[in-house]
Amino acid sequence: MIYSYVVGGIMASLFGLLVLYNSRKKRKEMGDLMGRVRNECLKNSGHEGCSQEITAIIVGSGVAGSALAHTLSKDGCRVHVIERDLSEPDRIVGELLQPGGYLKLVDLGLDDCVKEIDAQKAFGYALCLTPWSIFILMWLGEAFIMGVSSRDSEKKLLLFPNWNKEMTSLIEQDGTIKGVLYKNKAGEELTADALLTIVCDGCFSNLRQSLCNPKVAVPSSFVGLILENSPLPYANHGHVILVDPSPVLFYPISSKKICCLVDVPGQKEPSISSGEMTHYLKTIVVPQIPPELYSAFISAINKGNIKTMPNRSMPASPLPTPGAFLLGHAFNMRHPLTGRGMTVALSDVVVLRDLYRPLRDLNDAAAVSKYLEVFYSLRKPVASIINTLAGALSKVLCSSPDQARKEMRQACFNYLSLGVLHFFAVAVYSWPLTTSIPFT
Repeated sequence: MIYSYVVGGIMASLFGLLVLYNSRKKRKEMGDLMGRVRNECLKNSGHEGCSQEITAIIVGSGVAGSALAHTLSKDGCRVHVIERDLSEPDRIVGELLQPGGYLKLVDLGLDDCVKEIDAQKAFGYALCLTPWSIFILMWLGEAFIMGVSSRDSEKKLLLFPNWNKEMTSLIEQDGTIKGVLYKNKAGEELTADALLTIVCDGCFSNLRQSLCNPKVAVPSSFVGLILENSPLPYANHGHVILVDPSPVLFYPISSKKICCLVDVPGQKEPSISSGEMTHYLKTIVVPQIPPELYSAFISAINKGNIKTMPNRSMPASPLPTPGAFLLGHAFNMRHPLTGRGMTVALSDVVVLRDLYRPLRDLNDAAAVSKYLEVFYSLRKPVASIINTLAGALSKVLCSSPDQARKEMRQACFNYLSLGVLHFFAVAVYSWPLTTSIPFT
């Protein structure tokens, strides 16, 4: 047994070196491609001096929109933000920032948004399979109340024109987006023109139809509760409880509050108004959660402040359009079980910022659109891995009457409990198999 671990470790190290070499090679090739496309874009535009007239409209001031508005304005761009409501959002997701996402926040100069808001450091996940087989996956991230963390970025947004407006449609002329049509607080319909319109209006986007090929799936819903003054079994850890029929998540969002998300499979959750939801939570979920959380969980149910949110997934399928760009959940969604939506959004903002910086003129919309197409390749190292992991785990970690699915769930739990080394070892062991499996 020890011999197999040693051999696996050596092979994993060799595999890691191979992956590192290939990633650096790919990064160099992608950099060369960016340079060629950028030069072509600049040549077509015919301008090489920095223009103060470059403007961008950003529709939506969620995580992606506000971060992008801030970073583009810091780089000297004139930014207009169109947002219907800047009040604190009342939501049950978007409260856990993974380590990779926090690093992107630092890169964007927005790390102060998680300071002095009672954000809780999360040191890892406690993955629990009843009857209480538990192991810890280590990482370091931040958990917080999303609305509170947004306040600093929203204060920055007040400096931009056109916030507190309701977006209605994009203005298209000869195949190019020229700006937007929106309504002000008085209900008057107005227009705003820009060289580039970036749509970040979230998972409920009504503008993405012409900018992508949306295929939205809703495999389940999250039922959200806030538990108060109750310690978690493992402090400063997120908890994933593998109950029947699907996982329940617990994680701290302040020093006194814990967010609980109950995954309910299917497109129709039990009714809250009729009492079906309360019955479901008390009879199906409560008996399967850690005993330390019984009292706080039932108290949260009895308070009646139960929220639901459909868990949407949508692969990125852009339709490149001159003068417009799609970002955030309007562009790409994955099952939120792994809590990496903000990480993808912030990573995409960094990629787009780096692409945007060298541009001197946006007047040639077709050339700019062609140049920005490289974004879809540059985002893959982060977005594709996270999307694949979220999709796989959301299925594997759910309970099923099928014996094969049960064994797969148990095997996944057993495998993850072996530690990080085995992620690399399995990649080595499975490499010969992947050569015979076509891409789907």
